[in-house]
Amino acid sequence: MLPSTSPSYFTAALLLVGKTVAHSQRRYIDNSSGTPETVIPGASSYNGLNLVPQMGWNNWNAFHCDVSEDLLLSTAQSMIDLGLRDLGYNHLVLDDCWSIGRNSSGYLVADYVKFPSGMASIADRLHSMGYKFGMYSSAGVFTCGKYPGSLGYEQKDADLWASWGVDYLKYDNCFNQGQSGTPKLSFDRYNIMSQALNATGREIVYSMCNWGNDDPFDWAYTIANSGRMSGDIYDSFNRPDARCPCTSAIGCAWPGFHCSVMNILNKMAAITSRTMSGYFNDMDMLEVGNGGQTDSEYVVHFSMWAINSSPLLIGTNIPTLSAANLAILSNPAIIALNQDASAGAAVRKYQYLVDPDETGEGEIALWTRTLDNGDTVIALLNAANTTMIMNATMEDIFFDQATSGAYTTPPQLLATWDIYDLWANRMPEEEAAAIINGTAATIGFNSTSTTRYNATATSYAEGLANNNTALMGVKVGEIAPSGTFSAEVVRHSVGVYRLRAQAGIQMRKRDEL
Repeated sequence: MLPSTSPSYFTAALLLVGKTVAHSQRRYIDNSSGTPETVIPGASSYNGLNLVPQMGWNNWNAFHCDVSEDLLLSTAQSMIDLGLRDLGYNHLVLDDCWSIGRNSSGYLVADYVKFPSGMASIADRLHSMGYKFGMYSSAGVFTCGKYPGSLGYEQKDADLWASWGVDYLKYDNCFNQGQSGTPKLSFDRYNIMSQALNATGREIVYSMCNWGNDDPFDWAYTIANSGRMSGDIYDSFNRPDARCPCTSAIGCAWPGFHCSVMNILNKMAAITSRTMSGYFNDMDMLEVGNGGQTDSEYVVHFSMWAINSSPLLIGTNIPTLSAANLAILSNPAIIALNQDASAGAAVRKYQYLVDPDETGEGEIALWTRTLDNGDTVIALLNAANTTMIMNATMEDIFFDQATSGAYTTPPQLLATWDIYDLWANRMPEEEAAAIINGTAATIGFNSTSTTRYNATATSYAEGLANNNTALMGVKVGEIAPSGTFSAEVVRHSVGVYRLRAQAGIQMRKRDEL
């Protein structure tokens, strides 16, 4: 871990010494020391961690303060049994309400009734199960649940968590004593914990949760690994709520809470370029499984969080997952977009307000993203009230490349692209039910399943290089130069497609950023 005093601490291309990373890499020799270093073009990670978005589970959406040692460990085992850990959901994050106060030396004390084995023991057991252990606090005098916060105790708390074996910190924004209102105030407050975590010598992913206050997407990439870009989510597709007053991230004085999926998604449109390897705009935890949305709405929620490189933290009661919801959370073709080494966010190429539903909201939109291997993903989003035939022209899809200032036609517009439907191989409910019942076959490195995947055995990058059908979906057509792709998208749903150029065209990567 690079110390904050390192002369190369903040550079355009962060030097990560001795790290194994899921990203395009180049090896160089530092002439001053003769030590080989890995340079990741465009990387921003202040500590070398989280070069693709974190995945896992957080208890808050489903359990709030009803937390315990048994809940953590039983959830961890259930995620193994359901194949979720091996899809990449490998962070177990304990949220608020875990402590009972501070001792006479000023250190936090865990609730020994809720966690009788102690946090260090729990961390050890989770590590032995293949997980990373996440902890919670707030950059205030209290947490949001009115337990002791970490403001003024940053180093003590960071040292304690490191001694327990904590791998991840979610750091909230409640009761901050007025130390917000300008980007500089918020930066300074959150930077103290960043420095404290760094000083422990332990690798701890730092997940800021300041709700988008003071535009963290403009400054947090130098001190954190992810940052919440909006107020708290709630389990609604598009219902407006006065408690979530902002509809755009830019210029939002108070993001609030009770923010719907579509409210949060549309805030991402203006801050696409602020997502990068090592720092991700956190759209908040997943609501899939909590019952407030339809199946197709949960498909939108999961797909658009994935395509925008939001952290994917499941927020439901895992043992009660229905077969349908397990199938959504287990779609490896969608997860592969989230874990792509390009580490970017999607660009909204068009948005038309049409056909509102009972909430008074309705729109259709095209979102696109360039991937690390030169593929492009497109999402045709129908948030209107009726089924739509939606179109994406080549000029729409590659608008940014065509207007980037080059004097020649970009190669993307000259290629013919094969189109793969990434939801066509969604796991059937019968298969998901067999997994829940414990009667499904185990998935390993040599699996030929078209619906399931084990990323622990074979990385997503390797699977894509091998054209694994579970990651590629089903080919549904092609789009030629000057062509148009059309698809029927039902109400409150999305079509997600991977485009791969046919042989002979070499694509540039990350043109959209």
